[in-house]
Amino acid sequence: MDINQLKKRNLLQVFDLITTKGSKHDGVHELLGIRASHDFDGYTCWLAYKDLTITLLFHGKYDFDYQDEDTLKAFFKKISGLLADKDNL
Repeated sequence: MDINQLKKRNLLQVFDLITTKGSKHDGVHELLGIRASHDFDGYTCWLAYKDLTITLLFHGKYDFDYQDEDTLKAFFKKISGLLADKDNL
């Protein structure tokens, strides 16, 4: 999947939002059904939603793994809503 620079930045903002405002259980943060986690040094981060896992790597690289295209569309719709309403969470 090709993703533009704006969406990459949004993914990082969502990761930060989930880790600062979400609840934490067993080392995984969650907010409104989206889970965020990272490895021990923070160079690899993951966002997960239903059957979608996005791996955010150092230097702006990324990888998407999903089964259903509708999940991907729903995820981007959900993060748009989160970012638009981030001050009210």
